[in-house]
Amino acid sequence: MDGDILDIKRWTMLYPVYVNSMKTIAEGRRISVSKACENPTCAEIGDCCSHFKLPFAIEIDKAYPRDFMQRGRVRVLLKKEDGMLYNPAISSRKQLMLRVAELVPRHPGRTKKQEPASSSSAGPSKSGKGGKRRDS
Repeated sequence: MDGDILDIKRWTMLYPVYVNSMKTIAEGRRISVSKACENPTCAEIGDCCSHFKLPFAIEIDKAYPRDFMQRGRVRVLLKKEDGMLYNPAISSRKQLMLRVAELVPRHPGRTKKQEPASSSSAGPSKSGKGGKRRDS
């Protein structure tokens, strides 16, 4: 176990803030807003890493230094010990962030959450507009 933990310390860190479109660059976002996704979680980023066949470890108890209320980070191993890439399409931290940001919005848990929310928000807005028109 101790040897494995030492190896994890050398892995690439990926905080959810890095790919969050709701954050500014000063708050920690590392890619452009157009390519970023909205409020990713560590679990979603971990699922993306497993989809790309990259070894990863989720650290729930760790916090982002600029905003300690943001809990969790993902450690990812991009290269093997001999220097070969685990996934030839992802050779750098920046490419990993861009690929993860593309994949997170299509995450199965995220698509299920959005469907009920969109139907419930459409109902009250129509009835609310109708009430305002009658009064004015």
